[in-house]
Amino acid sequence: MPKRNRIKIYGSEQYYHLYNRGVNRQDIFHEPEDYFYFLGLFKRHLSEEAVTDSSGRPFAKFNDEVELVAFCLMPNHFHLLCYLKESEGIVRLMRSVMTAYTMYFNKKYQRTGGLYEGPFLASRIENETYLWHVSRYIHLNPLDIGQGFRHYPYSSIAYFAGEKRADWLHINNLVDTDKDAREYLEFVADYETMHQDLKYLKNILAA
Repeated sequence: MPKRNRIKIYGSEQYYHLYNRGVNRQDIFHEPEDYFYFLGLFKRHLSEEAVTDSSGRPFAKFNDEVELVAFCLMPNHFHLLCYLKESEGIVRLMRSVMTAYTMYFNKKYQRTGGLYEGPFLASRIENETYLWHVSRYIHLNPLDIGQGFRHYPYSSIAYFAGEKRADWLHINNLVDTDKDAREYLEFVADYETMHQDLKYLKNILAA
C-alpha cells in the first residue's frame, strides 16, 4: 500500500507541509552543530548570496523555485512549510539537502546506510486560511519533548518574533506587518495553553 502523503507530482504556486524522520525513529540530530548544519544547507540553496564549495564551484540555487516559510527541527524528525513556485523544485532541493546531510551525519558519527525512514513526505495545503494552523502545529512541536515553543532554538519562531532575519526564510508569506506577527504569536501561544491543559487533564484521568 502506498504510504500516505508520499506525493509524486507537485503543483506550482502551492503550499506544502514537508516532513521526515530518522530510520527506526532514531535521532537525526544529536548536537546543536547538527541542527545548524542542516539549516545551513537550506541557506546554501535558498539564499540570494552565491555559495561555492572548496573547489570554488557554485552550489545549486533553488530560491527561484522554492520558498521556505517555516520550520521546526526535532531530535528525530523535521517539519517544513514551503511554497512552490516551480513544481519540481522541491524534489531537487530536498534531494540535495537530505543527501548532503546524510553524508555529513554518517561521516561525523561513523555510520553507513540511509539516515531517513524513506523519501520525505508532503501534504498539500488546500487553502491559505489553513496556513496559520499548519505553521502553528509546526512551531508547537517542541511541546512534545517538554520544551516551550517560544524560545526553542531550532525552529523559525524567532524570525516571526522579529528576533532574527534571513533572506532564505519567507515569513512574509504568513505575516506582512508587525501587527500580523504579534497576532500570529498570540495565535500560537493560545494553543500552547490548550495543549498544556489537555495534557494535565489526561494525566489526572489516567491516575
